[in-house]
Amino acid sequence: MFFWRKKNINQAANLKIPQHIAIIMDGNARWAKSKNLPLKVGHKIGSENVRKIAENCIELGVKNLTIYAFSSENWDRPEEEVSYLMKLLDEYLEKETKPLIEKDIRIIISGNLEKLPEKTKAKIAAIESETKNNQALTLNVAFSYGSRQEIVDATKKLALEVSQGKISVSQIDEKLFSQNLYNPEIPDPDLLIRTAGDLRLSNFLLWQLAYAEFHFTKTYWPDFSKKELLQAISDFNKRERRYGKR
Repeated sequence: MFFWRKKNINQAANLKIPQHIAIIMDGNARWAKSKNLPLKVGHKIGSENVRKIAENCIELGVKNLTIYAFSSENWDRPEEEVSYLMKLLDEYLEKETKPLIEKDIRIIISGNLEKLPEKTKAKIAAIESETKNNQALTLNVAFSYGSRQEIVDATKKLALEVSQGKISVSQIDEKLFSQNLYNPEIPDPDLLIRTAGDLRLSNFLLWQLAYAEFHFTKTYWPDFSKKELLQAISDFNKRERRYGKR
């Protein structure tokens, strides 16, 4: 065990660490099915893995971690599953506040939260306020999130400002557009990781991932570990990021 840990530490020391990693946490249901366990257990273990990977990111020097927890399309899942996921979010917000503060983690929630219960919105506001000055890691939880909706919302903001005479159409460029997305203070991801084998973005950070590197693994999210994270970062280090310049 000590040798394995030392090997990982040495490996990380030789790597360029992405400053922002985005993760599509897929495979909770398939993980549970593969073990003949209830679906709820898969979601529960998956939620518990978030803190572990967040702590791994701090150890490695990652400054921003965005996780895709619940998409805008997930509202169409069976009512029982959606209700359980809402319950999990409430429990997470209640139980994780103190550990997050202790780990110096800032937490923010990105998405259209209109459908959430008022008590959940209040918990989100509270945890965002309590962790706003934390600096070790920004954990951005994409919940009730859809990238197309985010782009539409940004467009509406800019259209309103044009109609009110606050800006002109000629002033709208990529920088101004980015400033009107949900969390413009967070830099675009350097690396996207998707677990469980699917090779698609699923309406996640379509604008922000324009020049990110992608890493896909067949590992289900509940089994995704620091070893897997290091492998993704190692693959990232093998890429040449040219941003279309050559």
